[in-house]
Amino acid sequence: MSAWTLISPHTKDLGGGFLVRRALPSAQRQAVGPFLFFDHFGPVQVQPADQFDVRPHPHIGLATVTYLFEGAQIHRDNLGFEQRIEPGAINWMTAGRGIVHSERRPPDLSSQSYAMHGLQLWVALPEALEDVAPSFVHTPAEALPEWCQPGVRVRVLVGEAFGQRSPVQTLSPTLYLDVQMEPGASFHLPLLAQEQALYVVHGGLQVDGQALPLQQLVLPQGSLDLQAGPEGCRWVLVGGQPLGHRHIRWNFVSSSKARIEQAEQDWAQGRAEAGMGQVPGETERIEQPARPGH
Repeated sequence: MSAWTLISPHTKDLGGGFLVRRALPSAQRQAVGPFLFFDHFGPVQVQPADQFDVRPHPHIGLATVTYLFEGAQIHRDNLGFEQRIEPGAINWMTAGRGIVHSERRPPDLSSQSYAMHGLQLWVALPEALEDVAPSFVHTPAEALPEWCQPGVRVRVLVGEAFGQRSPVQTLSPTLYLDVQMEPGASFHLPLLAQEQALYVVHGGLQVDGQALPLQQLVLPQGSLDLQAGPEGCRWVLVGGQPLGHRHIRWNFVSSSKARIEQAEQDWAQGRAEAGMGQVPGETERIEQPARPGH
Protein backbone atom coordinates (compact mmCIF):
# COMPACT_ATOMS: atom_id res chain seq x y z
CA MET A 1 0.00 0.00 0.00
CA SER A 2 1.46 3.34 -1.02
CA ALA A 3 1.86 6.03 1.62
CA TRP A 4 1.94 9.78 1.26
CA THR A 5 1.68 13.05 3.15
CA LEU A 6 -1.02 15.59 2.29
CA ILE A 7 -0.78 19.36 2.39
CA SER A 8 -4.11 21.17 2.07
CA PRO A 9 -3.94 24.64 0.49
CA HIS A 10 -5.39 27.69 2.17
CA THR A 11 -7.25 30.32 0.19
CA LYS A 12 -5.69 33.76 -0.15
CA ASP A 13 -7.11 36.90 -1.76
CA LEU A 14 -4.41 38.61 -3.82
CA GLY A 15 -6.58 41.69 -4.23
CA GLY A 16 -9.76 42.60 -6.06
CA GLY A 17 -11.31 39.25 -5.15
CA PHE A 18 -8.68 37.25 -7.07
CA LEU A 19 -8.40 34.06 -5.03
CA VAL A 20 -5.57 31.53 -5.07
CA ARG A 21 -5.13 28.17 -3.38
CA ARG A 22 -1.75 28.36 -1.65
CA ALA A 23 -0.25 24.95 -0.85
CA LEU A 24 3.24 26.23 0.01
CA PRO A 25 4.48 27.46 2.35
CA SER A 26 2.39 25.59 4.91
CA ALA A 27 2.50 24.85 8.62
CA GLN A 28 3.63 21.32 7.72
CA ARG A 29 6.61 22.34 5.60
CA GLN A 30 8.03 25.43 4.00
CA ALA A 31 9.15 23.91 0.71
CA VAL A 32 9.34 20.86 -1.56
CA GLY A 33 12.78 20.80 -3.14
CA PRO A 34 13.48 24.44 -4.03
CA PHE A 35 9.76 25.30 -4.43
CA LEU A 36 8.75 27.78 -1.69
CA PHE A 37 5.40 28.99 -3.01
CA PHE A 38 2.72 27.00 -4.81
CA ASP A 39 -0.29 29.08 -5.89
CA HIS A 40 -3.11 27.63 -8.00
CA PHE A 41 -5.57 30.18 -9.40
CA GLY A 42 -8.80 29.55 -11.28
CA PRO A 43 -10.41 28.40 -13.34
CA VAL A 44 -12.21 31.71 -13.13
CA GLN A 45 -14.15 33.68 -15.71
CA VAL A 46 -12.62 37.16 -15.82
CA GLN A 47 -15.13 39.91 -16.55
CA PRO A 48 -14.30 43.33 -18.05
CA ALA A 49 -15.01 45.04 -14.71
CA ASP A 50 -12.73 42.75 -12.68
CA GLN A 51 -9.61 44.36 -11.22
CA PHE A 52 -7.18 41.45 -11.23
CA ASP A 53 -4.12 43.33 -12.48
CA VAL A 54 -1.07 43.06 -10.22
CA ARG A 55 0.63 46.45 -10.04
CA PRO A 56 4.44 46.79 -9.92
CA HIS A 57 5.98 45.08 -6.90
CA PRO A 58 9.47 43.87 -5.98
CA HIS A 59 11.20 40.54 -5.30
CA ILE A 60 14.63 39.42 -4.14
CA GLY A 61 16.29 36.04 -3.62
CA LEU A 62 13.91 33.85 -5.65
CA ALA A 63 12.68 32.94 -9.10
CA THR A 64 9.00 33.14 -10.06
CA VAL A 65 7.64 30.50 -12.44
CA THR A 66 4.38 31.28 -14.25
CA TYR A 67 2.46 28.59 -16.16
CA LEU A 68 -1.03 29.03 -17.61
CA PHE A 69 -3.61 26.39 -18.52
CA GLU A 70 -6.03 29.04 -19.84
CA GLY A 71 -6.02 32.79 -20.37
CA ALA A 72 -3.27 35.33 -20.93
CA GLN A 73 -1.41 38.08 -19.10
CA ILE A 74 1.24 40.68 -19.84
CA HIS A 75 4.49 40.59 -17.88
CA ARG A 76 6.51 43.81 -17.61
CA ASP A 77 9.61 44.36 -15.50
CA ASN A 78 12.16 47.04 -14.73
CA LEU A 79 14.76 45.28 -16.88
CA GLY A 80 12.64 46.39 -19.83
CA PHE A 81 11.10 43.03 -20.69
CA GLU A 82 7.49 42.90 -21.87
CA GLN A 83 6.04 39.47 -22.62
CA ARG A 84 2.59 38.15 -23.36
CA ILE A 85 2.19 34.95 -21.32
CA GLU A 86 -0.06 32.29 -22.84
CA PRO A 87 -0.92 28.66 -21.99
CA GLY A 88 1.82 26.07 -22.16
CA ALA A 89 4.82 28.42 -21.93
CA ILE A 90 7.23 28.67 -19.00
CA ASN A 91 8.07 32.15 -17.80
CA TRP A 92 11.03 32.15 -15.42
CA MET A 93 11.92 35.40 -13.68
CA THR A 94 15.03 35.36 -11.51
CA ALA A 95 14.78 38.16 -8.96
CA GLY A 96 18.28 37.69 -7.57
CA ARG A 97 19.48 40.95 -6.03
CA GLY A 98 16.28 42.73 -7.01
CA ILE A 99 13.59 43.08 -9.66
CA VAL A 100 10.23 44.85 -10.01
CA HIS A 101 7.44 43.56 -12.24
CA SER A 102 3.74 43.85 -13.02
CA GLU A 103 1.20 41.33 -14.32
CA ARG A 104 -1.74 42.77 -16.22
CA ARG A 105 -4.63 41.90 -18.49
CA PRO A 106 -3.69 42.07 -22.19
CA PRO A 107 -5.20 45.16 -23.87
CA ASP A 108 -7.00 43.04 -26.48
CA LEU A 109 -8.90 41.29 -23.66
CA SER A 110 -9.86 44.46 -21.77
CA SER A 111 -13.47 44.41 -22.95
CA GLN A 112 -13.88 40.63 -23.08
CA SER A 113 -14.83 37.85 -20.70
CA TYR A 114 -12.25 35.07 -20.70
CA ALA A 115 -11.14 32.09 -18.62
CA MET A 116 -8.03 32.37 -16.44
CA HIS A 117 -6.37 29.29 -14.92
CA GLY A 118 -2.81 28.56 -13.96
CA LEU A 119 -0.03 28.16 -11.44
CA GLN A 120 2.48 30.60 -10.05
CA LEU A 121 5.35 29.09 -8.11
CA TRP A 122 8.35 30.55 -6.32
CA VAL A 123 11.71 28.79 -6.38
CA ALA A 124 14.42 29.53 -3.83
CA LEU A 125 17.90 30.28 -5.11
CA PRO A 126 21.03 28.62 -3.70
CA GLU A 127 22.40 30.68 -0.82
CA ALA A 128 25.57 31.59 -2.71
CA LEU A 129 23.50 32.80 -5.68
CA GLU A 130 20.71 34.71 -3.94
CA ASP A 131 22.13 38.02 -5.17
CA VAL A 132 22.72 37.08 -8.82
CA ALA A 133 21.79 39.54 -11.55
CA PRO A 134 18.03 39.57 -12.22
CA SER A 135 16.71 38.14 -15.48
CA PHE A 136 13.56 37.07 -17.31
CA VAL A 137 13.35 34.15 -19.75
CA HIS A 138 10.27 33.15 -21.75
CA THR A 139 10.27 29.59 -23.10
CA PRO A 140 7.39 29.07 -25.58
CA ALA A 141 5.17 26.02 -25.35
CA GLU A 142 6.53 24.47 -28.54
CA ALA A 143 10.09 24.47 -27.12
CA LEU A 144 9.20 22.25 -24.15
CA PRO A 145 9.74 18.50 -24.68
CA GLU A 146 7.12 15.79 -24.22
CA TRP A 147 7.22 12.10 -23.37
CA CYS A 148 4.22 9.89 -24.13
CA GLN A 149 2.92 6.42 -23.48
CA PRO A 150 -0.57 5.14 -24.34
CA GLY A 151 -3.08 7.42 -22.63
CA VAL A 152 -0.41 9.56 -20.93
CA ARG A 153 1.33 12.77 -22.00
CA VAL A 154 4.12 14.27 -19.88
CA ARG A 155 5.40 17.78 -20.61
CA VAL A 156 8.82 18.40 -19.08
CA LEU A 157 8.52 22.05 -18.11
CA VAL A 158 11.68 22.30 -16.00
CA GLY A 159 14.43 19.76 -15.38
CA GLU A 160 14.86 16.28 -16.80
CA ALA A 161 12.61 13.19 -16.75
CA PHE A 162 11.92 10.14 -18.93
CA GLY A 163 14.86 10.93 -21.18
CA GLN A 164 13.64 14.46 -21.94
CA ARG A 165 15.34 17.67 -20.80
CA SER A 166 13.71 21.09 -20.64
CA PRO A 167 15.69 24.00 -22.11
CA VAL A 168 14.78 26.12 -19.05
CA GLN A 169 17.96 26.97 -17.12
CA THR A 170 17.94 26.72 -13.32
CA LEU A 171 20.48 27.40 -10.57
CA SER A 172 19.87 24.13 -8.69
CA PRO A 173 18.33 20.73 -9.52
CA THR A 174 14.64 21.48 -10.17
CA LEU A 175 11.81 19.40 -11.63
CA TYR A 176 8.39 20.51 -12.90
CA LEU A 177 6.12 18.27 -15.00
CA ASP A 178 2.63 18.72 -16.46
CA VAL A 179 0.92 15.33 -16.89
CA GLN A 180 -2.36 14.59 -18.69
CA MET A 181 -3.96 11.14 -18.48
CA GLU A 182 -6.88 9.85 -20.51
CA PRO A 183 -9.79 8.08 -18.76
CA GLY A 184 -8.64 4.83 -17.18
CA ALA A 185 -4.99 5.25 -18.20
CA SER A 186 -2.25 3.88 -15.93
CA PHE A 187 1.13 5.40 -15.14
CA HIS A 188 4.05 4.39 -12.91
CA LEU A 189 5.53 7.44 -11.20
CA PRO A 190 9.01 6.73 -9.84
CA LEU A 191 10.91 8.98 -7.46
CA LEU A 192 12.43 11.44 -9.91
CA ALA A 193 13.91 13.98 -7.49
CA GLN A 194 15.35 14.21 -3.99
CA GLU A 195 12.00 15.67 -2.91
CA GLN A 196 8.83 15.68 -4.99
CA ALA A 197 5.10 16.30 -4.71
CA LEU A 198 2.15 16.00 -7.08
CA TYR A 199 -0.96 18.12 -7.29
CA VAL A 200 -4.14 17.06 -9.09
CA VAL A 201 -5.38 20.11 -11.01
CA HIS A 202 -8.62 18.51 -12.22
CA GLY A 203 -10.15 15.09 -12.80
CA GLY A 204 -9.76 11.90 -10.80
CA LEU A 205 -6.58 10.01 -9.92
CA GLN A 206 -6.21 6.81 -7.91
CA VAL A 207 -3.37 4.95 -6.20
CA ASP A 208 -4.03 1.30 -5.31
CA GLY A 209 -7.74 1.96 -5.76
CA GLN A 210 -7.65 4.90 -3.35
CA ALA A 211 -8.54 8.32 -4.73
CA LEU A 212 -5.96 11.06 -4.40
CA PRO A 213 -7.60 14.27 -3.22
CA LEU A 214 -8.19 16.99 -5.77
CA GLN A 215 -6.17 20.20 -5.46
CA GLN A 216 -4.00 19.11 -2.56
CA LEU A 217 -0.25 18.64 -2.52
CA VAL A 218 0.65 14.94 -2.23
CA LEU A 219 4.16 14.01 -1.05
CA PRO A 220 4.78 10.32 -1.81
CA GLN A 221 7.14 8.21 0.29
CA GLY A 222 8.04 6.08 -2.72
CA SER A 223 6.98 5.36 -6.28
CA LEU A 224 3.27 5.42 -7.13
CA ASP A 225 1.17 3.36 -9.54
CA LEU A 226 -1.46 5.81 -10.75
CA GLN A 227 -4.72 5.29 -12.60
CA ALA A 228 -6.89 8.03 -14.04
CA GLY A 229 -10.58 8.10 -13.23
CA PRO A 230 -13.39 7.91 -15.79
CA GLU A 231 -13.07 11.63 -16.58
CA GLY A 232 -9.29 11.51 -17.02
CA CYS A 233 -7.06 13.89 -15.10
CA ARG A 234 -4.36 16.51 -15.20
CA TRP A 235 -1.71 16.87 -12.53
CA VAL A 236 1.65 18.51 -12.01
CA LEU A 237 4.78 17.28 -10.28
CA VAL A 238 7.23 19.63 -8.56
CA GLY A 239 10.46 18.83 -6.78
CA GLY A 240 14.21 18.92 -6.75
CA GLN A 241 17.06 19.49 -4.35
CA PRO A 242 16.07 21.09 -1.01
CA LEU A 243 17.94 24.31 -0.30
CA GLY A 244 17.26 24.72 3.41
CA HIS A 245 15.18 27.21 5.37
CA ARG A 246 14.51 30.66 3.95
CA HIS A 247 13.14 33.80 5.55
CA ILE A 248 10.06 35.03 3.70
CA ARG A 249 8.64 38.49 4.26
CA TRP A 250 6.07 39.81 1.79
CA ASN A 251 7.68 39.34 -1.66
CA PHE A 252 11.22 39.02 -0.34
CA VAL A 253 13.07 35.73 0.21
CA SER A 254 16.54 35.32 1.68
CA SER A 255 18.67 33.18 3.95
CA SER A 256 19.48 36.47 5.74
CA LYS A 257 17.00 38.57 7.71
CA ALA A 258 19.29 41.57 7.33
CA ARG A 259 19.16 41.24 3.54
CA ILE A 260 15.36 41.34 3.63
CA GLU A 261 15.41 44.43 5.84
CA GLN A 262 17.72 46.14 3.35
CA ALA A 263 15.38 45.23 0.48
CA GLU A 264 12.45 46.70 2.40
CA GLN A 265 14.31 50.00 2.74
CA ASP A 266 15.37 49.92 -0.90
CA TRP A 267 11.76 49.44 -2.06
CA ALA A 268 10.40 52.13 0.26
CA GLN A 269 12.95 54.56 -1.20
CA GLY A 270 12.57 53.32 -4.81
CA ARG A 271 16.32 52.81 -5.15
CA ALA A 272 16.89 51.92 -8.80
CA GLU A 273 20.56 51.09 -8.17
CA ALA A 274 19.36 48.31 -5.82
CA GLY A 275 17.02 46.87 -8.45
CA MET A 276 13.96 48.64 -7.06
CA GLY A 277 13.34 51.14 -9.85
CA GLN A 278 10.01 51.55 -11.63
CA VAL A 279 8.83 49.40 -14.52
CA PRO A 280 8.94 51.39 -17.80
CA GLY A 281 5.48 52.63 -18.75
CA GLU A 282 4.08 52.10 -15.25
CA THR A 283 3.12 54.80 -12.74
CA GLU A 284 1.62 52.67 -9.97
CA ARG A 285 3.28 50.49 -7.35
CA ILE A 286 2.29 48.26 -4.44
CA GLU A 287 3.58 49.43 -1.07
CA GLN A 288 4.75 46.84 1.40
CA PRO A 289 2.03 46.12 3.99
CA ALA A 290 2.89 47.26 7.50
CA ARG A 291 4.01 44.47 9.79
CA PRO A 292 2.09 43.96 13.05
CA GLY A 293 3.59 46.12 15.76
CA HIS A 294 5.24 48.49 13.28
